[in-house]
Amino acid sequence: MVSYTIINPATEEAGETIEHLSLEQTDEAIDLAKRAQKEWAARNPADRAAALRLFADAVDGDIENLAQLEVRNSGHPIGQARWEAEHVRNVLEYYSATPERLFGKQIPVAGGIDFTFQEPLGVVGVITPWNFPMTIASWGFAPALAAGNAVVLKPAEWTPLTSIRLGELALQSGLPEGLFQVLPGQGSVVGERFVTNPTVRKVVFTGSTAVGKRIMAGAADQIKRVTLELGGKSANIVFADADLEKAAASAPYGVFENAGQDCCARSRILVQRSVYDKFMEYLEPAVKGVKVGNPLDEATEMGPLVHKKHFDSVSSYVPSDAPVAFRGSAPEGAGYWFAPTVLTPDSRNHISATDEIFGPVVTVLPFDDDADAMELANATEYGLSGSIWTRDVGRALRISRGVESGNLSVNSHSSVRYNTPFGGFKQSGLGRELGPDAALAFTETKNVFIPAD
Repeated sequence: MVSYTIINPATEEAGETIEHLSLEQTDEAIDLAKRAQKEWAARNPADRAAALRLFADAVDGDIENLAQLEVRNSGHPIGQARWEAEHVRNVLEYYSATPERLFGKQIPVAGGIDFTFQEPLGVVGVITPWNFPMTIASWGFAPALAAGNAVVLKPAEWTPLTSIRLGELALQSGLPEGLFQVLPGQGSVVGERFVTNPTVRKVVFTGSTAVGKRIMAGAADQIKRVTLELGGKSANIVFADADLEKAAASAPYGVFENAGQDCCARSRILVQRSVYDKFMEYLEPAVKGVKVGNPLDEATEMGPLVHKKHFDSVSSYVPSDAPVAFRGSAPEGAGYWFAPTVLTPDSRNHISATDEIFGPVVTVLPFDDDADAMELANATEYGLSGSIWTRDVGRALRISRGVESGNLSVNSHSSVRYNTPFGGFKQSGLGRELGPDAALAFTETKNVFIPAD
């Protein structure tokens, strides 16, 4: 039996050993999901809505436990982990309204009446990453369940604990057995089977662009639906007319939250050349003020990186001769600690300005004018998120329209709200999650015509 032993990123201590499912067990789970989905879809919409609210209540009663699990498994600061658990509850509550509001349309036609239904797909496979295990899982399973589907969820191998717990809470809340199953396992076994098993009608994947491309290619064989939320190299654009002190004070939290392990991280700070030096003066104390430490300390703002393998990957981007402007601090000793780091390379093509490092490393680059800012912001294969700092509303609108990105925020670093759509341009992904229309992505539109005579 293949298994994985959880390692606490802050202490490097071994924890639970999680057994991985085999191909045969994965198929059995998918078959069970198929049977459960038929009964679920046939339920009164009000009953499905009530069941999802009960699931949300179960999560609400377990928030502290979920948060503690995430601290131990992912190294997230306890305050952040509580927010994540509360977010799962909020997402479930939001989509619990969907079953009774999944409207079709009546379309005017000659000779009769024409109308549409939004029919569930069937079984949906959700594959989640290790950086935000709880929250990103809920973005897939909540609207999918609300639309009448069953869900099989494969959590990342490094961070399965909170997903497993959510599966337990779903059953405890009264959801039918088999409707929502968490299947720990290897991507090459469980995740790949979601792609190849014809009973799974859609795959929702969050992770690297390279793996997303393989999933999309594999899904093409069955014309299987996919939603992909992939990489990012987002820009934080600071214009000369911005509130520089506020922009600099907030910049570390736009990139170093979750130790930079965030597809939406503003890992490129673009600063108008005329205020570049002044901005850097403000940025240095802000970076050095980020509190990195014990995730169980209520004051901690940034925890460790998730795994030794990932620590080595991030470290490779900051060799001894790297163009480091300044760094924050981090604990020494056991744990995968990496101090917040600011790089100022001479070239816009420096590897730190082009690669998704996925750690607490930010590159600061100067630009000249509006056109140069947009060209530099768009000089990446990604387009997931970003920020624009300016006091000029007209400029904010122009730059927002010109930057090729799915989620932008003016004078702030907001990327995700459960009631607004989320997703990327270019190689940052395909489709949208969250927001009022997310459940529609888990349905097929059926058109029906009835003649008048």
